[in-house]
Amino acid sequence: MTFLHAHGYRKVKGISIHTIKKLASIILKKNIFAYGNKIYKQTTGGAMGSSLTLTLANIFMSEWQKKLVEEQTKTGEFYGRYIDDIFMTWNRSEEELRKLLDDVNTWHPNLKLDYKIGNSLPFLDVQLTNNNGILSTCVYHKPAAEPYVTPFTSDHPRHVFSNITKSSVERAVRYSSTFKAFNYERCSIKLMLLYNEYPSTFIENEFHKYFS
Repeated sequence: MTFLHAHGYRKVKGISIHTIKKLASIILKKNIFAYGNKIYKQTTGGAMGSSLTLTLANIFMSEWQKKLVEEQTKTGEFYGRYIDDIFMTWNRSEEELRKLLDDVNTWHPNLKLDYKIGNSLPFLDVQLTNNNGILSTCVYHKPAAEPYVTPFTSDHPRHVFSNITKSSVERAVRYSSTFKAFNYERCSIKLMLLYNEYPSTFIENEFHKYFS
């Protein structure tokens, strides 16, 4: 509730902070589920998929990260976060970075960063590469990713197949910092669609519609 008070809230859509506090307590402390004919109670955190759990997680992370954001701002570095995924730049020694991150992992007993350090790293579905001070990006695919989308032979409305193609091409355009990276992704998209029985003429027409 400190977060709501700090941002000047007394009510949220007519609901008092006292009521919100009680509802949040239920979400966090009354998670009961069944598994293998046994009843369990979750002792830490909230249920995955709950919209309030996501909001509470963002509030928690915004408070938790303050010291780290200050450190990055002070040294002119970049810091970005999406829920619990963090991306940050560093121009000092790797030893200093590891020391900082190891210290960060002592801030809360239930929050430990699994971090990766390098000149080329994925963040969400973008691969970012620092090549001698020049940043390049492309679409990132997880190693275990399978080339499956809704098959063209499925009984879906026709616009679904157009949307799949459009969203894939749009991601390639947005994330590719070079024509080479975009062309590679475009070819990958076409192969994926062909694999899922999309007609070649349909694919080419959708590509043409996007760029026309």
